[in-house]
Amino acid sequence: MDEIDPQLLRVLRAVRDAGSISRAAVALGYSQPAVSQLLARAERRLGHDLVLRGARGVTLTEPGRVLAEHAPAVEAALAAAREDLDAVGGLARGRVRIAGFPSASSTLVPAVLATMAHEAPGVVTSYVEAEPPEAVELLRRGEVDVALTFSHALQDADPGVDPTLLVRVLGQDPLALVTPATTDTVTAVGPADLAEHREARWIGGCPRCRGHLLASCAASGFTPDIVLETDNAAAVVGLVAAGLGVALLPRLALRTTVVPAGVTVTPAGEELARRVEVVVARGADRVPSVRAALGAVRSAAHLLG
Repeated sequence: MDEIDPQLLRVLRAVRDAGSISRAAVALGYSQPAVSQLLARAERRLGHDLVLRGARGVTLTEPGRVLAEHAPAVEAALAAAREDLDAVGGLARGRVRIAGFPSASSTLVPAVLATMAHEAPGVVTSYVEAEPPEAVELLRRGEVDVALTFSHALQDADPGVDPTLLVRVLGQDPLALVTPATTDTVTAVGPADLAEHREARWIGGCPRCRGHLLASCAASGFTPDIVLETDNAAAVVGLVAAGLGVALLPRLALRTTVVPAGVTVTPAGEELARRVEVVVARGADRVPSVRAALGAVRSAAHLLG
């Protein structure tokens, strides 16, 4: 049986993402003829057409797509083998790249990075901020190793299992209704009733958060009038304090936000909480540096709830 070269998988994934052989070659640091020759040799050796060349670019055939989907897992396995070999040789080194959503940047991420610096000082750890869809796409492209994401039960239908990804739920991040305080404001006994604010002006956030706000209000029988939009939790609280609207904010965002006396924060129902998750390529948890990062993420999960 002809062996499949890991380099071929990387090339196919690059061609898939770039849409052309020349752009894939640039992304990989190869020459265009070298990539074309590699693909031609692989097609002859494997007995399958892997790419379709057209006037508008290059697409992968079904065999090409199948091979490209294996690239992240194969690269993770090779990285694990390299790091295991280094560990046997007494080396303590590695690299892990993390992506996470904004409200994790000031809460979960500092704890993760501090744990990595203390427990895995030989591992170079980097971080980039990205909303969940972008973070997962970075993971699929191999540009990050670990993605911190969130999802909403009301908003997100089950998309099915992605065989290339491993998703682990870290916990629940409760939401709270943030409203201007008034002289007749009383401490809520139960969860916030969104329907009481159906006539209010609402402050929305990122598309994903705004979508959850729409779904949450729809479950309460109304459509919110979203008149202001910002992803900055401190700005949201400031707008609420000025009497310009009401908002739903996750507890992680409120942890590092100063809430002035003119603002009331009321816990929302548990059904509105978002799930916080960590995502890696399937097989990447065998890589020592990624395994250490996952341990650090689990250690930071106590900040939820």
